Amino acid sequence: MEPPRADEPSACPQLEGALALRTLLSRPEPMLALAPMQDVTDLPFWGVMAHYGGPDVYWTEYFRVHSTSTLDAPILRSIVENPTGRPAIAQLIGNDPVALAKAARELQEYPVAAVDLNLGCPAPVVYRKCAGGGLLREPHRIDAILGALRQVVTRVPFTVKTRVGFSDDADWDALLAIFARHQIDLLTVHGRTVTGMYRTEVRSDWIARAVQAMPCPVLANGNVHSPERAEQVLRDTGARGLMIGRGCIRNPWIFEQIREHQRTGSCRQPTGRDVLAYVTHLYEVTRPTAGFRERLQVEKMKKYMNFIGEGVAPEFLHRIRRSTTREEFFDCCREFLEHDHNMSLQPPPLPAHSARVGDLDQ
Repeated sequence: MEPPRADEPSACPQLEGALALRTLLSRPEPMLALAPMQDVTDLPFWGVMAHYGGPDVYWTEYFRVHSTSTLDAPILRSIVENPTGRPAIAQLIGNDPVALAKAARELQEYPVAAVDLNLGCPAPVVYRKCAGGGLLREPHRIDAILGALRQVVTRVPFTVKTRVGFSDDADWDALLAIFARHQIDLLTVHGRTVTGMYRTEVRSDWIARAVQAMPCPVLANGNVHSPERAEQVLRDTGARGLMIGRGCIRNPWIFEQIREHQRTGSCRQPTGRDVLAYVTHLYEVTRPTAGFRERLQVEKMKKYMNFIGEGVAPEFLHRIRRSTTREEFFDCCREFLEHDHNMSLQPPPLPAHSARVGDLDQ
C-alpha cells in the first residue's frame, strides 16, 4: 500500500497558518487533526504521519507553563521546522493566568496557526497539580485563565481542548457557557471525564451538547479508530471534524482512509508488509541523532508498539515487550507481519475495568 505524499513543506508563518485553519473549518469536508500526545507527537512523529497522508492540522505536545517556565525548545522545533506543509497549533498546559498569557504572547511570534489550552489531560501527575483535566474541578479558575488568554491571543485563533468534566458531566453546561463567553474560536471535546481515563465509552451525546451550545466549530475526540467509526461519530455528534491520537499510532493510514471513505464509501487497507515498513520507518526516524543506544531505542519503540500491537495479535505484543535488541524486535515483527494479507488494525474491545497506560492526551 504505497503511502500518499504530504504537501511540500512551507514556512507557514502565523498569519498563513491562521488563514489555513479558518479555511479548513469553512470547507464542507470534516477537518482531521492530530491529537497532542505527550512524548509522542514530536517533530519526527509529525514527519512520519505526513509521509502517510497525515491530518489537516497538527497539535503540538503541550508546553508546560508555570511562573518561571520558558518555552520548551524541542516543541518549538516542531513549529519552526514543521515538515508537513500543514498548520501547527501550539498547546499550553498550566494554571497560572499570568504565566499562560506570557507564553501565549511569545508563541504568537512563531509560525503557529492557533494557541490552544489543554483542559483534558487525565494523567494523575498533571491533574493533581490542578492543570489539564484537573482544572475542570474549578470552573471559576478556568474562567480567569480564559479571560487572560483571550485578551492576549489576538494574532491567531484561540482554541481549547477539554474533557466534559472531572468525574461527571454536572458542570458541562456551565463550562460550555464559559467557553462561549470568552469567544474561543474552536473547541475540541473528548467525550469522557478525566476519571474515565480511556477505559469508559466515549459519550457522543456529551459532544453533541457542545456542538449545539457553542457558537464556534467543535471537533470530536476519543476512540476514533476506523473510517466507519469516524463516520458514526460525525453523524452522532454533528461535529465539524475529528481529532485522532492513539488510532493514528496504530494505523498511520487512518486519515487517508477517512478521506477515501468519505468520497467512495470504502477504503484500502494496508497489508502486513505495509505495517512492517511503517514500523521500520518509525524506528529509523525516531532514532536520536546523538547518543544512540540500541536498547533504549527498542524500549522507546515499545511505547508505539503498545498501540500498534493491539491491531496485530496478543502474542505479538507479548513478544515485542520482551525484546531487548533490534534483532529480537524485528525478528518478531517479521514473523507476524511479513505477509500480504490486509490488516484492519482494529483494537480489541476495551474491558470496562482496565485502563490504558500513560498520559497520552487523545
